[in-house]
This record gives sequence, structure tokens and C-alpha cells, in this order.
Amino acid sequence: MVILLVATTSDPASIGPASALLAMPGWHTGPSLQDAVSFVNKEVRLIKLDNFLVKEDYLDKRWEEATGELVDEIIFLSKHVASSNRPALTVHPIGTPHIREGEVLFAGGKPGWAALPNPRIGPWLRLLRTIAESHKLTPEFEVINIINTR
Repeated sequence: MVILLVATTSDPASIGPASALLAMPGWHTGPSLQDAVSFVNKEVRLIKLDNFLVKEDYLDKRWEEATGELVDEIIFLSKHVASSNRPALTVHPIGTPHIREGEVLFAGGKPGWAALPNPRIGPWLRLLRTIAESHKLTPEFEVINIINTR
């Protein structure tokens, strides 16, 4: 089982963290997926896509079919806009549970659907807050877990 990190070359907020990860030791070139380059470090795979991430449905299944590797979890490195319009750093599950069938989806997704949250989301959010505070990014940046409700 592998962890698939997904970045898009069209988003600096995505490719920046991906580049920082790839600068760490242990990475080497991995298999390609539909012309997208990937990198391997132990059980982690990082794939760089040219498309916007919200268009990448069933990426786990496509990876499994192309490589034979089962995907345990997918982590998308991406930019978001907080409802407050303040700069924000966030960790959250994907989905739009607050959108009803027939409503306009501004950022993609499926109305009324959300992925189950990763059990590590709480510790990741606390670590993100600690890192943001140590780099004096707060209070300019909100550190939040996005939960869409009505």
C-alpha cells in the first residue's frame, strides 16, 4: 500500500510544497501516469499533474491500474480560498457535503458528497498550527480545518 501525494504544476501553492518535499533525500523517479511524472520515496509516491486537481476523479484507481500498487490514501497539495477571504493554511477532507444536487459547484466536486476524514487530520492540523506560529505566519494566516455546513 502506498500514499499518493498529488500536486499540480499550474498552482504555486501546490508545486511549492511538492518541490520542498522532493528536495529532501531519498526520492527517485517513479512510474508515469498518463504523461505525468512521479517520484518514489519508500511507501510515498508524489505525482505532478498539469491539470487542476478537482478534475482528477478516481486517481487512486487509475494509479493502481497503471502501477499495480494499491493506494492507501491520497493527499492533495493545493490552494484554497477561505470564506473569510483571509490567507489561510488548512488541512481538510475533500468534498462538498453542503452543496445540494443542482447547485453550482464553483471549485468542482460532487454535490452532497465528502470523503471520510483521515484519522491523522487532527494531528496534522495541530502540527500546521505549530509550524505557522513558529514562522510567525499567524495571525496574518488563519490555520483552519475547513468544514462546510449550512
